[in-house]
This record gives sequence, C-alpha cells and structure tokens, in this order.
Amino acid sequence: MIPNKILQNTIEGLKGITRIDFCIMDTDGKALASTFSKQENYDEEVLSFVESPADSQVVQGYQFFKIFDEHQLEYILLANGGGEDVYMVGKIAVFQIQNLLVAYKERFDKDNFIKNLLLDNLLLVDIYNRAKKLHIDTEVRRVIFIIETKHEKDSSALDNVRSLLGGKARDFVTAVDEKNIIVVKELELNDGHEELEKIAQNFYNLLCNDGEEDILIAYGTVVSDIKEVSKSYKEAKLALDVGKIFFSEKNIIAYSALGIGRLIYQLPIPLCKMFIREIFEGKSPDDFDEETLTTINKFFENNLNVSETSRQLYIHRNTLVYRLDKLQKSTGLDLRVFEDAITFKIALMVVKYMKYMESLEY
Repeated sequence: MIPNKILQNTIEGLKGITRIDFCIMDTDGKALASTFSKQENYDEEVLSFVESPADSQVVQGYQFFKIFDEHQLEYILLANGGGEDVYMVGKIAVFQIQNLLVAYKERFDKDNFIKNLLLDNLLLVDIYNRAKKLHIDTEVRRVIFIIETKHEKDSSALDNVRSLLGGKARDFVTAVDEKNIIVVKELELNDGHEELEKIAQNFYNLLCNDGEEDILIAYGTVVSDIKEVSKSYKEAKLALDVGKIFFSEKNIIAYSALGIGRLIYQLPIPLCKMFIREIFEGKSPDDFDEETLTTINKFFENNLNVSETSRQLYIHRNTLVYRLDKLQKSTGLDLRVFEDAITFKIALMVVKYMKYMESLEY
C-alpha cells in the first residue's frame, strides 16, 4: 500500500501539469487523496463501479478508473471531466500510480528481506536465493548503523530518514522495533574507520537539523558478505547498549572502540558483586569523596603520570603522592603500580555497569 502522502503528492503534481482535479479512493469509496476544493460523496457510484466489469466509465461528468495491483483492484481514480482529453490524462495517472504500486511492493519485499537478514531468520541458501531475486549484491562491503532517537518510530519517520540519507538504492533503511532506525550502508572498497565516523557524524547532523533530539548512533564492524550483515547488526546493538554505560558523553560509538566495556557488559551481576566484595572488602570504589574520585579519574586520563596529573589538578606533586598513599592504605591498591591500576579501573567500570543495570529494574 502506497502512503497517502505519496498519493497526494502524485495527484497534486499531475494537477499542476494538466489543471485537472483528481481524487484517489479505496474500493469502499473513502477518499485517500484529493485535489478537489470540496469533496463530494461518491460511495454509491464507487461501489457500483467496483462491481461492474468496466475498467473506466463516465458518471455525472466525472471519469472513473480502476487501478489494479497485478490482478487485485486497489484504488479508484476520479478525474474531473468527461471529455477525451480528461480520459487520456486519467489513463496516464493510472499508469503512474500502478508503477508506484510496483515500486513500493519491491521496496516492501526488500525491506522484509533485510529485516529477516538482520534477525538471523533466514537459512543460508534462502539468503542468496532471495538476494538474487531482489537484485541485491551479496559480496560488497557493508556496515550497520543503529540510530536511536527520543521519539518512537513510525512509517513517516522512516521515510524522513530515507530522504535525509539521500535515498540511495544500494543502502537500506528499516526498523525491527519501535525504538531504533537501522541503516544498512554499502561502503567503498577503501572506506575505513575515518570514513565510518564521517558517515555517522553526517547522520547525526542531518537528524539534528531535522529537529530530532537525544540522538545516539552506534555501528558495527565492516562485513564483506551478505550473510554476515546480522553480525554487524548485533555488534552495533551491543555498542549502543554498552555506550550508554561507559561512554555516556558520546553521541556516536563504534563497536571497535568498546574495549573492555563489552566484556564487563556480558558478566552476570552476582559475579560482579563478588568481585567488588573481594577486592574492596565490602566497600565500593565509588564511595570515595569527590576529591578522591577526581584525582583517580585524572590519574587514569594521564596514563598514571604523576607530574602531569598534579599539573592538571593544580596541586603540588607531593600532595598527589599523599592522596595516592592514602588511597593505597584504604584499599590495598597502589595506582602507581600497573596491575593495581588495572584492577581499580575495572572495578570502577563494574560498579558503573551494576548501577546502570539496577536502574533498568525501576
């Protein structure tokens, strides 16, 4: 089924060229799109026309046409006027709308295929057979982008994103749930991380300019075979979830940049609690005061460099050493020792992960 907005745009374009008013109705006589300034009721005429064997006829000075989707009657077109010229223009309009039906059916078939591909709902042999029938290349480089916005998705939102992204025939825009828009993007041979970041940033800028808010974009790794598209989708989905926990300050996150965060995300909560309890003897690393936490985070940011950390904190080197000694006494971990620093960093991330998971329960 063609969206009513597309039908409206089509007949308005035809009217602009021919100066003839049109109305597209369903088989029950309900108007779906119209250029008439005043809409008349043609329920009886439409129902009578639907039952008749004729493909077109003139009723009360109007031309009625049937529009078929293959052999199924889909629409009734009403054109204002009973003359030969109106008949000819009406037939052109019917031809245009039937072509739209074919195009939208093909897009629906492709959309259905892409959804099942992403969700791993297809057998390997079916993937290649259906891709061939739909004229989709099977051996090109692709990557999955997931776009999450504040608003739930509907068909018009997807159409807006398609138009924002340029409507390229070799790229696909779809959705498998109400929250996210998925872009299956075809890449050039030499496109790497830098190009993927630019593509993601372009998506972000376009959507921001279109009025979207709280946009998050995640993408997986590049795959070269169509059967691996679901792998890139799963990676992008994981990047979206992990990014919310460990990279909350970022709007764009790549699966390849998740680091140890994606390992922590897959740990069971009881194991995390046990780890924190054993390392800190019942305490939590986020129980420290703000000054201590700021010192710890800045120390990590500067790769355990005492001199640079003290300079950025505007404190004397000895003051920083005193704080680190104090932290060592309370936790048994010396952040100047690489192994202890790793343990503490992981602990901070584990606590962050546990807090996020707890927040989802409320």
